Amino acid sequence: MRWQGDITRLNADAIVDANNSGLLGCFVPCHGCIDNTIHSAAGLQLRDECHHLMEQQGRPEPAGRAKLTKGYNLPARYVLHTVGPIIQGRVTRRDRERLAACYRACLELAAAQSLESVAFYCISTGEFRFPHPEAAAIAVRTVKAFLQTPTSIRTIIFNVFKDIDADLYRSLL
Repeated sequence: MRWQGDITRLNADAIVDANNSGLLGCFVPCHGCIDNTIHSAAGLQLRDECHHLMEQQGRPEPAGRAKLTKGYNLPARYVLHTVGPIIQGRVTRRDRERLAACYRACLELAAAQSLESVAFYCISTGEFRFPHPEAAAIAVRTVKAFLQTPTSIRTIIFNVFKDIDADLYRSLL
């Protein structure tokens, strides 16, 4: 399913937040990135839970993994956190693999928690500069492959905030 709008208003079991490796949200005041938007809408409790997760882990979160927190003030019950690849120059095979791993890790964790609906925005296409067409193709291909195996997940929402992404996902879905 494709949806264009504010992901923080979705009443899914979980929304996905592509974080920096500290998982603590963006620290630039009033910055318009989606990470900052999600942390602001969820409330300070989200940043506090992420802080405790990272303190227990003792090291930055690597790209391609996922963590689960409560949604706090969001309509979504949970937030799935993942760190997408940061593109510096050309996209590499490793970047592609890490992006696919982000989607897979979020879906695996959601299924392990028996969640039924997950909303993704376009991971790594903003501040992390993954090209939109390639990122969309990887996202759709990875999700479709995951859904070939029965799990609790019934609904996947691709939140396409930008018009370019809406057009890409319209053609891919």
